[in-house]
Amino acid sequence: MTTVHDRRERSALTGRPLTGFPVVPHQTIGDFFDAYAAESAKGARSVDAGALEAAAAILIAAYGRGSRVFCCGNGGSAAIANHLLCDHVKGIRTGTDLAPRVTSLSASVELLTAIANDIAFADVFAYQLQAQASPGDVLIAISSSGRSPNILRALAWAHSHSMATIALTGFDGGDAREIADVSVHVEVANYGIIEDLHHAIMHVLAQYIRQSRMTPEAIMTSVF
Repeated sequence: MTTVHDRRERSALTGRPLTGFPVVPHQTIGDFFDAYAAESAKGARSVDAGALEAAAAILIAAYGRGSRVFCCGNGGSAAIANHLLCDHVKGIRTGTDLAPRVTSLSASVELLTAIANDIAFADVFAYQLQAQASPGDVLIAISSSGRSPNILRALAWAHSHSMATIALTGFDGGDAREIADVSVHVEVANYGIIEDLHHAIMHVLAQYIRQSRMTPEAIMTSVF
C-alpha cells in the first residue's frame, strides 16, 4: 500500500511521483533479493558522476590543506557517518601522503543526548559545529529524506560560516539537496537501498581518493 509519505515523494529527475519498493508482495526471499538488487542497480545508475567528482575534489583539497571534515546523520545514516570516520582517517592515510582530520558529529551518545535534552534535538549537529568548525572546513551531511531538521540546521550553519557542504540524499532530496554545495543524490524510494548506496558512495570516495595518491605499483600490491 502506498503511504501518504510515499505519495509526496517526487522524482528529482522527472517531477513524477517516485515508485517505492516493494510495490507487490514477494512469495520467496530469493525473488525479493533479486528485485532488491535490481532496484539497487537502478539507484546506482541514478548517481551523477559530476556530483561524485565535485565531492571528491572538495575532500581532496580539504585533506591536502589540513582542514577538518565533519560528518553527520541520524539512524542508519549515523552509522554511515561513523564508518566514514574510520575509512577516511585510516583508509585514506594508508600508503598515501594524506592525513585526513575527520570528526563524526553522530559518534558521542553522551554529547548528543546532552544537547538534545538541554537545548534541542534539532541543534545536535549545528551546536557541535559552532564549537569545533572553522572557515574552510567541510561538512558531509547524510540524510535519506533530506528533511531532518538537525541536518538542515547543520548545513545552513556551515554554509553561512564559509564551510563547503556535501549532502548524500535519497527520495526527492528534500531541502538538503538545495542547501548543500554538492548533493550526491540516489533516486530511489526505499530507505534500505538508499542507505546501502550512501554507504557505497562513502567507500567509493575513500578508495578513489586513496588510490589517486598512490603509484600504479602500490595500487597493484595493496588491498582496498
